[in-house]
Amino acid sequence: MTPRRTFAVTPRGPRAARRLATGTGFVVLAWSIGLLWFAFSLPRSVADPDIKTDAIVVLTGGSGRVSQGLELLSEGRARKLFVSGVYRGVDVRELLRVSRQSPQELACCIALGYQADNTHGNAVETRAWLREQNLRSLRLVTSAYHMPRSLLEFRRLMPAMEIVPHPVFPEDFKPERWWHWPAGTGLIVSEYSKYLIALAWNFLAGVPAK
Repeated sequence: MTPRRTFAVTPRGPRAARRLATGTGFVVLAWSIGLLWFAFSLPRSVADPDIKTDAIVVLTGGSGRVSQGLELLSEGRARKLFVSGVYRGVDVRELLRVSRQSPQELACCIALGYQADNTHGNAVETRAWLREQNLRSLRLVTSAYHMPRSLLEFRRLMPAMEIVPHPVFPEDFKPERWWHWPAGTGLIVSEYSKYLIALAWNFLAGVPAK
């Protein structure tokens, strides 16, 4: 009778668990470092406040954005103003009334977009309006924490467009002390996560990050 062979069985459970824990720890560490980089790289001021562009584009969704866009238009920083992501039923007259600034004679220079309900949609409807108006440069007005993701989306869809970022700084958001404020922490984490998704889409589309 041939003797029965025996084989040593190496337990794989603990080893796999250690690898999983190591990999998870690495991902969490990389995500945390990226979060800190994102938070501390947010704009603290307007880098090019005096450059004139063909249009001013305001993305709705945060305090102070529309009023800032109207102020820039009244100062002559551009010939036209486009507000993307406006609620249906709101017209230019209502927009001027709510803003409590900007003279009525500017109404002829303002256009509203009603199709967008997210940042990608903002870029899509803005691109369509810019092509219709044959414009080649814009000043992008949105909140400072929203600017990185907005630039990714706009540059992906309009790589030849000259885009001048114009961040707005809401009074209730303190970028230099965001970790002291639970709502600020949640906002940064949310925006960073959305930024990573937009960055991934750029990578899949073969668009270099700028």
